[in-house]
Parts: sequence; structure tokens; C-alpha cells
Amino acid sequence: MDKLAQSIFKYRWVTIIAVILLTAFLGYQIKDLKINSDVISALPDDDPDAALFKEIGSKFGGNDMGMIILETDNIFKTEVLEHVQQLTDTLRMTDGIFSVSSLTDIIDIKGDDYGIEIGKLVDEWDLPDTPEELEKLKQRVFSKDLYKGSIVSEDGTATLIIFTIQDEADIKSVANSIREKAESLNLPEKLYYIGSPMLVTYISELMYSDLLRLIPVAFILIAVVLYLSFNSKRGVILPLLTAAIAITWTLGTMVLFGYEMSMISNNIPIILLAVGSAYSIHVLNKINYYRETDGKRAIFLALTYIIIPVFLAALTTIIGFISFIFGAYLTIIKDFGIFTALGTFFTCLLSLFFVPAIISSLSLKKVKNVAKNKKKENSALSNYLLIPLTNLLHKHPKYILTTWSILILISIGGIFLIERSVDIQEYFKKDNPTRAAENIMINKFGGSKPIYVLFRGDMQSPEVLKLMIETEKYMEKSPDVVSTQSVADLIAEINNVMGEGYKIPDERDKIEQLWFLLDGNDIMPRFVTDELDEGIILSKFVSPDNKAKKVFANYMNAFIQNHSSEDCNIQITGMPFVDVTMDKSLLKSQMGSLSIAIFFVIILVGLIMRSLPKGIYATLPIIVAIVILFGVMGYAGISLNIATVLVASVALGIGIDYSIHVISYFNHSFKITGDLNKAIEDTIMISGRAIVINVFSVSGGFLVLLFSEMVPLQYFGLLIALSMVGSSLGALTLLPVILILVNRKKLIRS
Repeated sequence: MDKLAQSIFKYRWVTIIAVILLTAFLGYQIKDLKINSDVISALPDDDPDAALFKEIGSKFGGNDMGMIILETDNIFKTEVLEHVQQLTDTLRMTDGIFSVSSLTDIIDIKGDDYGIEIGKLVDEWDLPDTPEELEKLKQRVFSKDLYKGSIVSEDGTATLIIFTIQDEADIKSVANSIREKAESLNLPEKLYYIGSPMLVTYISELMYSDLLRLIPVAFILIAVVLYLSFNSKRGVILPLLTAAIAITWTLGTMVLFGYEMSMISNNIPIILLAVGSAYSIHVLNKINYYRETDGKRAIFLALTYIIIPVFLAALTTIIGFISFIFGAYLTIIKDFGIFTALGTFFTCLLSLFFVPAIISSLSLKKVKNVAKNKKKENSALSNYLLIPLTNLLHKHPKYILTTWSILILISIGGIFLIERSVDIQEYFKKDNPTRAAENIMINKFGGSKPIYVLFRGDMQSPEVLKLMIETEKYMEKSPDVVSTQSVADLIAEINNVMGEGYKIPDERDKIEQLWFLLDGNDIMPRFVTDELDEGIILSKFVSPDNKAKKVFANYMNAFIQNHSSEDCNIQITGMPFVDVTMDKSLLKSQMGSLSIAIFFVIILVGLIMRSLPKGIYATLPIIVAIVILFGVMGYAGISLNIATVLVASVALGIGIDYSIHVISYFNHSFKITGDLNKAIEDTIMISGRAIVINVFSVSGGFLVLLFSEMVPLQYFGLLIALSMVGSSLGALTLLPVILILVNRKKLIRS
């Protein structure tokens, strides 16, 4: 450590210049950073349900399908139909739109004395304008499953304008254009926007807004905490500068390697701001402790001691983040783990090399009146917190241990109350328009969670089409399924209009004749491929309950297993199936990442401390803090989702730092003095001070997320802040008590 400290000091200007150049290079890359809020693209390719979901969405346009909901008191009015037509025409003339379907532009199959006519439900050039015509349209709509509950709500108060976006189009720019054009019409009805393109665009806007609003606030809040703690410009500027550079390096590296920012990774700047300032705080705190010597000597002594604790703290934090790579279902969580780990590594390097280099370059003079300044700095913190805490530890260690035991028992009860959720609705506040749109889709159109049943076979085969009809009837027996649609329905409908009954003809030639009538219709690409070798049943799932999704999955899988064959292979997927797998992965990911992190942290700390028991001691406070955290989640009704599943491992990675610094300083002091009480006192007064400052700054940084527009990120910020408070209290009370009790026994034996 002596040699390394000397090298850091010797090559300080090389370090400063290298940091400036690298920051300029990586900072320039950030201009190309893109935000991708599409959860579908984050689904893993190695999961059959997810892979099939993405494949079907790509082939049949499901992933690029959006909807405008028009809501009013009665859809069946001439002026309302005119407005629907206006929206339809507006979408049709928007660049990047592939197809549009609405009440005024949807297929209708009619028969009369002269034969069969396949046209539009409504003549856009001659809209119904009399009560009789409007009533006739209403009866026609509610008599056909193709319309009722699919294009018009069953209560007649809402209708959908459905559109698909071209493959090569920029989804976000098209979605923004749609919203702007629709709003510019100033229609009296309420308009809502839903579907993958609109959702992805809206979440991206929220993420961008969060980054612009919250990061500056977090910087300001942490700056205030640092100034109150260190009472110096250096104590404010260096930790924040370190964090800013680490954030720049991390985001620049993401761009270089072709990664995009997701709804999970947009937390990275806030996390690195908290972590980056934390390591610098410990370095500065130790340098300040030796300020009575000359500047060079103070830096040298501080580095000799602080390198190992900071490096060890960073390494354990990195392990906490790396654990997300194992067992995470969504690729965005794995990416989050990779780049938060990388960013933590950057903050460690900058704290140990760049911060001392800056300090040593600014001034190497002995600081005057250090004792007086120290006393002034420490008086409030020492008198009101650290000294009373030290006295409490000496006098009542068993009471402290009992209190923690009671908290643990109470928290264990809360753990069993935790619920899991993968519902995207929970990402938005209750008054958010996207959530309102989702509620309308659930209440009036059977939900927005698509179900796809894929048939691989000859789509003009009577046997295949009959099997599709049979499958639809079987699906509709489920209380959670509404509005099944397929090309088989269209063939059966044409056959019915021709007087042959609502069924699939037995002869292939007859099917080909009926098929000819459908060729070229805009609706066909939604149901079959151009080669006619694959087709799908489209449906929607109503219930958000995971148990209902599991029941339906088992229900359908049993049917498919009995009816799938070489001539017609059947597969089913959709958001309910993806949700079931994602739900399982939440628990698996939580237990897996946490177990991996705890195991490696214990081993790593034990190796560095040359004692496995010390590794266990260091980990106990943060494990207790995590148990209490889960208890709070259970009692408060905070669900485990794709954002809150990150909390425990992040808390472990960051919170373990406090225990490491406590044990490191305790060992250092106890070795020198041989006095247990003195070692505890020194640990609380020196390391405890840095920990308290760190907790306020880190918690403040994360609490800024309470102002996020996305609800899970609000909970993420709150829970991390609570875990930091819990882990710091554990490190400053529970851990010293354990050290006191263990070392007292050793002293008695000796």
C-alpha cells in the first residue's frame, strides 16, 4: 500500500490529464445515446414463449400495432362517425403507417339476392345520418363478434382506430406525429393512446423527462449535504466531480458497445452519483483526519489506510450488481447489472487515483488551525449523534442486540405478505392518461394483453381451418378470454352469407373460391402470412391476476398437446404466458442474485480480512437490513416487480461498504491500542462520521426518485434510501455489539 500510495502521488499529473482526455472522448459519445423503453425487445430469445411472441409480433405486425381510443356518450351519432373518419384519414396520410382499421374502414361481408359483397361496414362517402340508418348500423355492429367488443365497446361509448407501423419506420417519430395530428383536430370526444408504439414512446418521454429533472436535483441535494458535512468547497466539488465523470464514462461506454438506455438502466446515473460520491467521501474524510501534517504526508497516510477498504467496498458493490446477470429474465436487467458494475469500478478508480491527484496538485502545504476546524466541523455530529451512540454501545450492547432481534422477527412476518407483479399498468400513476387508456381497454375491450395461437400448416386446408374454429370455441370457454378472431372466422362468415351455414367447407376448392374474395383486403396480413403457411388466432386476456394466467396456460397447453400434429403444428404465446414466466423469474432472480451476492461478499471479505468469521460479521448487518426491507415491502403493500427486484442486491452492494469500513477501522485501532472500548470509540468517531455523511448523501440522491413519473422507480428510490439507513444503523450498532461481545470473550480467555 505504501508503494501504491507513492505511485498515486508521483503520477498525479498523468492521472489528471488521462482523466480529462478520456472524459472528453466518452462524453462526446453520449450524443448518440438512445432510449429504448420497449419491454418486448428485452424479452430473452432463449425463452420459448418470449421468442415466439416476438416472432409472431414481427410477422403479423402485433409489435408495431397501436390504437387510438375515442370515447363519448354514444358512438352511433353522425358527428362521432365523422370524427372517427377524420382520425382514420389522418392516420392513413401519416408517413410510416402501414394500415388503418376503424369503424368507418373495416371489412364487412354481406349477402343479398344478387350474391355476396365484401366491402366496408360504413360507406365513408355516405355516412349514416338518419336515426334509422344509425340504428341499423348499431344492430349490425352488435350482431358480429368481429365488431362487438373488438372495434366498438359493448356499451357503445368507445371505439378503436387501430393502426400498424411500417417495419422500416421510426416508431417514436411516427407515434409522436400521430398524437400531434390527432390532438390538432380538436375533437370534442376524449382521445386515449394505447398499444406498443404509443406505450414505448410515452415511457421514453417519461424517462427523458426524469433524467433531465432528477439528476440536477440529486446533484444539488448531495452538494448541500456535503457542504454541511465538510464545510469546504473541496468537500463538495470533488465527490460530485468524481460521480459526474463516472457517469460520463459509463454512458459513453454504453454507446461504444451499442447498448441503449432502458427503463431500468435510466437509474444508473442516480446510482453512480450516490456510489461515486460515497467513495470520495471516505477518501476525503481520511485525508482531513491527517491534515495536521503537511499536505503530502496527509495524502500518503490517508491512502495507505483507505485503499483496501475502498477497493473492498467497491468490489463487494460490483458483486452485488454483477449478480443480476445470473437468473434475470429480462435482458435489460442483465444490462443494468453489467453497466452499474462497470460504473462502480470507474468510481473506485477515480476516488483512489483522481481525487488524491487533484488534492495534491492544488496544495501540499500544511493546513493551519486544523484542530480548531476539526472541532468546529465535528461538534454537532459528535455531540448529538456519535458520542451518545458510543456511550450506548458501551453501556447497553445486549439491549441493542435484543432490539434488532425483535425487528427481525416482526419483519419476517411481513416477508410472507409480499406480492409479485409484472403488470405494466403499475408503472404509471393512477391519474396518468396511459393508465386511464389501459383501464378503458380492460373494462370495454377485454384488455390489451394479446394472446396469439400460431398454426403452422396449409391455411387453405379444411382440416386446419376447422381446427382453428374448434380452438377458438375452446378458448372462449375460459372466463378471461374475449374476442377470438382468425381467417377461419372470415371464411365461415362468407360461407354463411352464401347460405351454406356458419362453418368451414369440406372441399378445398370451395375454400379457395371463398379465399379469392378476401385477397388484397387490409385485414388479411393480420391473420395469415403471404405464403399461406402460417396463421394466427388473435385474442385478448382480461384478468391481470397471475393465478388466472397460470390456469389459462395449463388449460390451453392440454388442448394443444392433444390437437397438434405434423400437418398442423399449434403453438400458443402472448403476454399472459410471458407474464407467467416473468413472474416466476422475479422470485428466481431475487433469490438467485441475492444468494450469489451474499456468498461471494462473505468469501471476499473473509479473504481480505484473513478471517471467515469477519466476513460473516460484516455481512450480518446488511442481511438484517434486507430482511427488514422486505418486511416493510410486505406490510406497505409494495409489490416485487422488475424495478423493486433490484433493490435487495443494490442495497447489499452499497450497504456492505459501511460494515467494511467499521471492521477495517476497528481492526486498525484495536491492533494499535489493544483497548476494546477505545477501538470502538475511535471507529464510531472516525468511520462513523464518514458513514453518517454518506448515508445522508446517498439516501438524498435516491429519494429524488420519489419525484419520478414512473411508480416502480419511486418505490425503488424509497426502498434503497430505507435500506441505506437500515444498513448504516446495523453497521454502527449491531456490528459494534457483535465485535464487543466476540472480543470480550477473547480477552477473558487470554
